[in-house]
Amino acid sequence: QVQFVESGGGLVQPGGSLRLSCAASGFTFSTYHMSWYRLAPGKERELVARIMNSGSIAAYADSVKDRFTISRDNNKNTVYLQMNSLKPDDTAVYYCNAGTRWSTIDFTSWGQGTQVTVSS
Repeated sequence: QVQFVESGGGLVQPGGSLRLSCAASGFTFSTYHMSWYRLAPGKERELVARIMNSGSIAAYADSVKDRFTISRDNNKNTVYLQMNSLKPDDTAVYYCNAGTRWSTIDFTSWGQGTQVTVSS
C-alpha cells in the first residue's frame, strides 16, 4: 500500500533552517511528481512546493519562494524540503503526497506528517 513517512521537523527560532524528508513507498516513485503540503491550526491545507518526477522543474507557493527548496532522490524514493529563513507563519504540520499529473495528487492517504514550529 502507499505510504508516506515524513521526518525532520522540530522547534526552530525565526531565521533558522530545517530539512524535511519524506520516504515514499507503494508506488513507482520515479514516475510521480512529488508535493509538500502544510496544515496549520485554523487554516486550510496549503500546497508549499512541487517537483517534477524527473526533478527538473519545481514550483513554490509565493509565501515560501526564495526560502524553501524542494529536491528528490529517485534512488532513495525520498523527497526533501530545505527550509531557510523560517518565520512563525511557517509553523504547521508538513506532509508529502504524489501525483501523475502536475496539478493534482493521486492518493487520499497521508502520512503522519512532521511538526515544524518556528518560535523564539
